[in-house]
Amino acid sequence: MATRSFISSPSRRLFFVKHSPFQSGHCAILRKAQYSTVSSPNEKTFDKILIANRGEIACRVIKTCKKMGIRTVAVHSDVDSTAVHVKMADEAVCVGLAPTSQSYLNMDAILDAVRATKAQAVHPGYGFLSENKEFAKRLANEGVTFIGPDTHAIQAMGDKIESKLIAKAAKVNTIPGFDGVVKTVEEAVKIAQNVGYPVMIKASAGGGGKGMRISWNDEETRDGFRFSSLEAASSFGDDRLLIEKYIDNPRHIEIQVLADKHGNALWLNERECSIQRRNQKVVEEAPSTFLDAVTRRAMGEQAVQLAKEVHYSSAGTVEFLIDSKKNFYFLEMNTRLQVEHPITECITGIDLVEQMIRVAKGYQLQHKQEDIPINGWAFESRVYAEDPFKSFGLPSIGRLSQYKEPVKLNNVRVDSGIQEGSDISIYYDPMISKLITYGATRAEALAKMEDALDNYVIRGVTHNIPLLREIITHPRFISGDISTNFLPEVYPDGFKGHQLQVEEQQELIASAAALYITAQLLSQKVLGNLRVPSIPVECTCWELCAQLGDRWHDLEVNKSGDIYTVQVDGVRVDVQGQWNLASPLLPLTINGIHRMLQCLSRDASGQIVLQYLGTSFTLRILSKLAAELNSYMPEKVPEDTSSILRSPMPGTVVAVSVKPGDTVAEGQEICVIEAMKMQNSMTAVKPAKVKSVHCKPGETVGEGDLLVELEDPSSKSN
Repeated sequence: MATRSFISSPSRRLFFVKHSPFQSGHCAILRKAQYSTVSSPNEKTFDKILIANRGEIACRVIKTCKKMGIRTVAVHSDVDSTAVHVKMADEAVCVGLAPTSQSYLNMDAILDAVRATKAQAVHPGYGFLSENKEFAKRLANEGVTFIGPDTHAIQAMGDKIESKLIAKAAKVNTIPGFDGVVKTVEEAVKIAQNVGYPVMIKASAGGGGKGMRISWNDEETRDGFRFSSLEAASSFGDDRLLIEKYIDNPRHIEIQVLADKHGNALWLNERECSIQRRNQKVVEEAPSTFLDAVTRRAMGEQAVQLAKEVHYSSAGTVEFLIDSKKNFYFLEMNTRLQVEHPITECITGIDLVEQMIRVAKGYQLQHKQEDIPINGWAFESRVYAEDPFKSFGLPSIGRLSQYKEPVKLNNVRVDSGIQEGSDISIYYDPMISKLITYGATRAEALAKMEDALDNYVIRGVTHNIPLLREIITHPRFISGDISTNFLPEVYPDGFKGHQLQVEEQQELIASAAALYITAQLLSQKVLGNLRVPSIPVECTCWELCAQLGDRWHDLEVNKSGDIYTVQVDGVRVDVQGQWNLASPLLPLTINGIHRMLQCLSRDASGQIVLQYLGTSFTLRILSKLAAELNSYMPEKVPEDTSSILRSPMPGTVVAVSVKPGDTVAEGQEICVIEAMKMQNSMTAVKPAKVKSVHCKPGETVGEGDLLVELEDPSSKSN
């Protein structure tokens, strides 16, 4: 049981919680670790470290601290008081209200927490204050160690304009573009014309895909300037922008660097990060299938040159764009721990968090360049609470009613900061976890990832596992034929989920029929004569009908032990399983092939929702008589969505560009919704007149909320 007390500070009162050791299996680093903590017991670092972050990265840092014998302090907002990272830490301090500006970005509150807990060092994780030079400076003034580079490196590399100039001086390949700050829309258009389309407009202080827009013409430059400025100001408090040549169809490959305070620096191989949506990474791997030893070394050496040029110390990442001829160009340097750092740990065996702590204490690196291996292959899938069917992933919020990580599988690592019952809110990034798999070969690691995704149980929020599974099983991805344009090229009309082949349809229908009969037999066994079954349960052969999509299928089902033989439109499918209806996972053998299905829901009307090959499918299983009677039921008329505008995601209304009575053209902006710091413009799908507006700037809206009603432009106002 946690003991609680209050700590006073000059400017506020901080809620302090001291916890007993955390025993949960959540946030496991690895069941069979692919990296190790190698600190000597005699190597003194810190007694106590405060982690100025939340979620999975806070949990990740705490794990290594525990292995090193370092006590930890968690900070949290009021809505995060029961979060996993709070439970894992030895101490916890509330630093404010839910909005990040009042908690995780509140330097005064975090510094008060440092003083109150007497923490000797602060690890910032990634995001929030991790690349904030003012925060690092204020810690130094308090005599507290910032576990990261010094303020000079943060300043130099955190500003994309300055970092590009430094990279040129360090003889690092750079992208052609304008090196100054773009101040106005018209100046942006003029610069873009001079550089030559397409161009990339991006926040000078940005990262993580926020404040970035690709522009192919003057009109897109004007829109891009506006939205990038808004996103940059919202995410980083700095709306400065720069413009550079957009390298069409590139790969995004980054080099992990590690440097100490004694002038030593290493490159720890590369990570392939080309699978992206809205300039944010989705699936990463290490190493890359594209690089040869010569290019890898050249990129690594340039990354180290840049690190030494700014006297860098700690872990950092130098990001490059690389074209089809293996010409590479400096993109930016992230002066922090990257989200995707686990795959580097898997192939090198080096605990990057441990090395950051050692370097911050002043120790030299433990390795030399020739000691850094590429041992095996690793993948990371970013599991988000998102709807992948909307622009490859718009945020979803809700409570995790059921949650089970696939950590029992060998060589699977799940970095998460949530557990069953956790809330995914509009205040923070919608990441659920980072799913990492490792293998001796790429094929082995990919097979592990497919298995892990099939065994991952997430209920209560919409998630992007359907998209992740389709990516890693796509022939282009398997062959390594990828670029940053992978998603729009493979899914030009948007992601639609797994498209079933004929045999797969038969597998799915047969599995649903077997599950339906199993449930009917169990109900009859439990309830006996109290229930009238919808199928004859005293026999071992049944005739049914199944609906999948708009089509009905005739079924004949025979049962022998735990094996069902199902004739689907005359085609035989054998389904065998343990049929534990209390488990969300259905391990089945279908025509001799192992499949892991998930039963998302089933009801008395015969509707069954199954997750099969990553995508959820809704089926209906009925007796032949019930199916015949069902044909007389009226169908629900779908809503005419062309005359209304609903919010496609939960978020905040940033701007409303119309009022009742206005006439709008097709594609004209109606309002702007911000979700997870990303600006999303809602536009008209056809010429129309605004009938009514149901939102205003500053309002919070949920997914599906009515924003604006439209009508025919020729109609008269009431």
